[in-house]
Amino acid sequence: MSSKNPPKQMSDEHNAFHAERRRARRDAAKGKGKSGGKTWPKRKQVDRQDTDTLYLYGLHTVRQAILNPARQKNRLYTTLNGLQRLELDANLLDSIEVEEKLPRELDALVGSEAVHQGVVLHAEPVATKPLEELAETNLVLLLDQVTDPHNVGAIMRSAVAMNAGAIITTSRYSPVESGVLAKSASGALDLIDHIEVRNLAETLEDLMKDDFTTIGLDSEEAIPFENVEGQKRIALVLGAEGKGLREKTRKTCSILARLDMPGEIKSLNVSNAAALSLYLSRQILQKA
Repeated sequence: MSSKNPPKQMSDEHNAFHAERRRARRDAAKGKGKSGGKTWPKRKQVDRQDTDTLYLYGLHTVRQAILNPARQKNRLYTTLNGLQRLELDANLLDSIEVEEKLPRELDALVGSEAVHQGVVLHAEPVATKPLEELAETNLVLLLDQVTDPHNVGAIMRSAVAMNAGAIITTSRYSPVESGVLAKSASGALDLIDHIEVRNLAETLEDLMKDDFTTIGLDSEEAIPFENVEGQKRIALVLGAEGKGLREKTRKTCSILARLDMPGEIKSLNVSNAAALSLYLSRQILQKA
């Protein structure tokens, strides 16, 4: 016979109390409230305050920033080789303080993972424009809460390549200028107007009043992009990767179009989808 005492039997009240505490801990970990009703975690809001230490790096990025008359340039940190590789006229650097640095000193400024190519520019962000200052163009691109700076930078590069007139983002849930965004854009940050708006749906309505056809890139209840009829002006709308367009944005767009992929992978990264849909938008504009 075992000498161990039999396990102590707990009261129903005791078991119910601790079961309730375990459920509360599980619910808290899953983002549920006391009521047990499911609540989604808030979408992370991008920090939009730290712009005093804006360091742009990389040859293409720094070159275009220096060539941009709208950008205030404070100081250029560069290796001797990096300065030569910028291939800029000396007079363009007259108003900028240039300080020679060793590569490891540049690493300390922007991080050892940043590919600075021997040049780092301390600069001020370029002020975003209101919609009223949209230049005459037949193609603009709107981003519905696309927050990843790598994606936004790559999208800017494609937008410049496809001669889009502006990138339009919301004042919340969109990245501010940063070294990462600028490097991903490879100079495009200083080659395209950036317009910031408070309400994307209202902006789409304003663009439609100005004869833009608003085309939302979507996979549900959408027609193939190549089947869209000719249009004179296009405002292309892309949503965040994974979540896609918000419901109000979808309902506001004139047309919802999808990209049909013939291969086994049926979806693209948002920056790749932007490049393809911008190209197709150019074809649609030529039909008009």
